[in-house]
Amino acid sequence: MSDGAAPITVPALCRIDAVPLAAMIRRREVSSREVMAAYLDHIEAANPRVNAIVSLRPRAELLAEAEEADRAVARGDAVGPLHGLPQAIKDLAATKGLRTTLGSPLFADQVPEADAVFVARMRAAGAVIIGKTNVPEFGYGSNSYNPVFGLTRNAYDPSRVAGGSSGGAAVALATRMLPVGDGGDMGGSLRNPAAFNNVFGFRPSQGRVPADTPDPFYGQMAVEGPMGRTVRDVAMLLSVQAGYDPRAPLSLEDPGFRFEERLEEGRGPLRLGWLGDLGGHLPFEPGVLELCTAAFDVFRQAGGSVEEARVAFDPERLWQAFVVLRQQSIGGRHDAAWRDPAQRRQLKPEAIWEIEGSHGLSGLDVYKAGLDRGAWYKAFTALFERFDFLLIPSAQVFPFEAGIDWPARINGRPMDSYHRWMEVVAGATMAGLPAISLPAGFDPRGLPMGLQLIGPPRGDLRVLQAAARYEAACPWITRLPDWLGVP
Repeated sequence: MSDGAAPITVPALCRIDAVPLAAMIRRREVSSREVMAAYLDHIEAANPRVNAIVSLRPRAELLAEAEEADRAVARGDAVGPLHGLPQAIKDLAATKGLRTTLGSPLFADQVPEADAVFVARMRAAGAVIIGKTNVPEFGYGSNSYNPVFGLTRNAYDPSRVAGGSSGGAAVALATRMLPVGDGGDMGGSLRNPAAFNNVFGFRPSQGRVPADTPDPFYGQMAVEGPMGRTVRDVAMLLSVQAGYDPRAPLSLEDPGFRFEERLEEGRGPLRLGWLGDLGGHLPFEPGVLELCTAAFDVFRQAGGSVEEARVAFDPERLWQAFVVLRQQSIGGRHDAAWRDPAQRRQLKPEAIWEIEGSHGLSGLDVYKAGLDRGAWYKAFTALFERFDFLLIPSAQVFPFEAGIDWPARINGRPMDSYHRWMEVVAGATMAGLPAISLPAGFDPRGLPMGLQLIGPPRGDLRVLQAAARYEAACPWITRLPDWLGVP
């Protein structure tokens, strides 16, 4: 849906996907400087409409770094798969020497002294870090607005929200302001914004991408992962990000292969289980389920069959365990700020809700929630004895109007928290399973939706292979927002 402004032409270099564009730079068919200039020009034109990229570094510095990337290629240096590509990092992840605000006024001037683990790996792979992508404050809530940078708007309808917490990354991909994107996911933060912006967002298996956290043993709900315009781009970035790091003692070993090089394998029949609304438990905005079930035809063209699947587990028990474990994690992280009256006044209401909820939890409450999580894992993974993959929508509503913090009701049912409207993503999170949001198409208003493809434990490659088969048969993957044009 157009905002009425004149269309913006997307430069040719910005329309090339990340894997082939990086290959062109390595073959010296195009220079990193040319790529950087094209992207910076496009960001200057497009970003004011959507506010996806923040803390953009000075143009002269970025062009100089791109020229150094070109000199490395000319010398014949060994270069990585992201060499010479511009990249903006989600504003929750630490970037050495580059402002990292978390979307909070408490950290508005924070400049980290070191990169996050996955950021360091992306930099080592040759990415030129140009800035950050916008997020909700502290990443809480699937709507990317904050008091530091404001609201990120939906790529396909700027009068609506982008989702979150990786909303800036998803919009930057959809509008071709970035070739590839990164994000994190606890409550759908890679999957929801991907669904809202017609791109791919992949939540990897627990431990696949290491993170250096204060409590590396207990905090096992949030993960870092890739986003992209194509499955191959997602797989390439996962290869860069993944692999064991001693700072993350539960991280998984390097698989010994590059994910993007094995996407053509695994071509047998696909047995898919449809979870739908979890037996009537989840409310959906009219049109969401219908759009997702219509996308089954794409899987059928790719050699898949879809049957209804039911989990032998109470969904409300799952949700309550998710809330307890999330509150325990968030409350501990921000308790000191809450206890300082001056800092508390600068916290968003949703953060305060999480913190104060944690104050009412006992150790026994957290222990019991952990038991419920373990029971969910066993019940959920039992479905993989019958199915290769599971399907469920990536969101319960279409992108809603800007200015609304979160939906108060879905199809007449009231939401009892700021994140209940995203309950549909909790299943994969609580089981630690790999899940990718696939573009499921557009409703009659032109609003996108996504479909989660969930794989078995540590089945990251299998999920990406199935997603690539879906992508090859899917007609709406390359659809640009109508306010963007091509020559």
